[in-house]
Amino acid sequence: MRRASTVLAVVLVVLAGVAPAAAAAPTGADAAVSSSDAAASVQTGNDSAPPDPESDRIGWENGYWYNESIAVDQSDGLNESELDATVARAMARVEVIRGLEFDMEVPVEIVSRSEFAGSSNSSYNETFRTFDNAKFEALFLIGEDEDSLAVQQSNRGATVGGYYSPATDSIVLVTDNESSLQVDELTLGHELVHAVQDQEFDLGNFSSQTRDGANANSGLIEGDANYVQYQYRQRCAEGGSWAGSCLRPEASGGGGGGGPANIGVYFVNYQPYSDGPAFIAAQKREGGWDAVNDLYDAPPRSAEQVIHPDLYGEDPPTEVELADEHGEDWERVRPASRLDYAEVGQAGVASMFVYPWYAGRSPQGYQAVPNFQNTWFNYTDSGQLSQFDPLNYGFDAAAGWDGDRMHVYRNDAGEGGYVWRLVWDSDAEATEFRGAYEELLAYWGAEQVSEDTYRIDEGSFADAFHVTVEGDTVTIVNAPSVGGLTEVRGSVDTNVETPTPTPTVGPTETEPPDENSPTPTESATTTESPGFSVLTGLLALLGAALLARRR
Repeated sequence: MRRASTVLAVVLVVLAGVAPAAAAAPTGADAAVSSSDAAASVQTGNDSAPPDPESDRIGWENGYWYNESIAVDQSDGLNESELDATVARAMARVEVIRGLEFDMEVPVEIVSRSEFAGSSNSSYNETFRTFDNAKFEALFLIGEDEDSLAVQQSNRGATVGGYYSPATDSIVLVTDNESSLQVDELTLGHELVHAVQDQEFDLGNFSSQTRDGANANSGLIEGDANYVQYQYRQRCAEGGSWAGSCLRPEASGGGGGGGPANIGVYFVNYQPYSDGPAFIAAQKREGGWDAVNDLYDAPPRSAEQVIHPDLYGEDPPTEVELADEHGEDWERVRPASRLDYAEVGQAGVASMFVYPWYAGRSPQGYQAVPNFQNTWFNYTDSGQLSQFDPLNYGFDAAAGWDGDRMHVYRNDAGEGGYVWRLVWDSDAEATEFRGAYEELLAYWGAEQVSEDTYRIDEGSFADAFHVTVEGDTVTIVNAPSVGGLTEVRGSVDTNVETPTPTPTVGPTETEPPDENSPTPTESATTTESPGFSVLTGLLALLGAALLARRR
């Protein structure tokens, strides 16, 4: 098949081992996955395998049936013939689950993590770097003293488990075992789904230049691949039809790739892999794989539609209007060869509000996400962290997003600023977002200097902020100083008097105890993040000591 030369402009990533629920699984319940699926480093041949078919068919690829044993020993790494056999059988297995036929072979290469981490060939000019830095600074994820592109590259180097390249029609698997290059068959199966997607639907048609658009596309593409991977894992598990025959790598003993450099940035990218499988399951329940295939002609238009599958086709995002009002000493930052504005979407908003629990300082008193542990994490009826959809990006402060647009500016002195406008489904949800955003500002040390104006005096996010709500629209203006706010946006009024404030709890304060409350215990004043232990459980659930992800 001849495909268009366009390649994906956005890297799609996924946490290894995230298991979407089967279409038949009841809401809120997860099918169990046995730990015995981590076996099968050595396999033997099967003399009773059926004969090869006269022509290619689903469930047979390059001389191997999906249920055929293969003579493979990867304890010292795979040789070329062993890798070929492993790939061929995995292709046949993906065909059986997904119901799509490969029409060309897929080359697969295995590289060590150290080789992969040092292989980046991306280069960006200063304009793009300034734009990207401002976007993540606006989300309070990466401060002014860091390079957002370097942080993202560090995340990729530590956590990518493999990727499919539409440009070369090939797969690269990343192994943490430096001494012998071994295959995780579940990772291979996941990437082979991308290969068959590309052959059937041309993934080059799904590029996007905004984060929200990329997450919307990934909700379909990675949601589909993760859903298939779940089915693959179930068949490899104890009692499954492929039990004992699925290749899994031996523990490397070297600590793997480690966690991401910035978990907040990671959460922004992870949203499609938490919500995408449920989105796919909802469509498959309605019309089987044909309904899922139809999605490639009409993909979701926002991450919101993936987070809330009932909104798919019903609630298109608003195209937010935002005119420039900067002074003559400022200019709009316009990167070449891409859109000159950012749209972070509901995934970005949600990640912004949860990051304080992982930012290394106490979130005590921070109430942007009340009852954090039970709000951010999804649990099964048995109290286990969900394999179906582990994280909740649809909590109140982020729900109701209807569109956003961010413009980035810089002045002659090289200082930066931005204007971020968000539209919500209702006036009440816009007001709710502002309340949560004020909590976020307080967490990062902001002082309210007038009714709509705030200032952070020190730290990575030291700047001035102006926040207004008009109906269903929130506008946030950022500048290096309070005086600079009107230079970034001329209509800003920083002189409105501040009403008598209601005392709030800052990030390092302790809320005064009620007279009738019991004496606080030591654990009540601890600075440990309440979600950290659950995050550790999440990583254990995903079957890795690191956040292994795929793109």
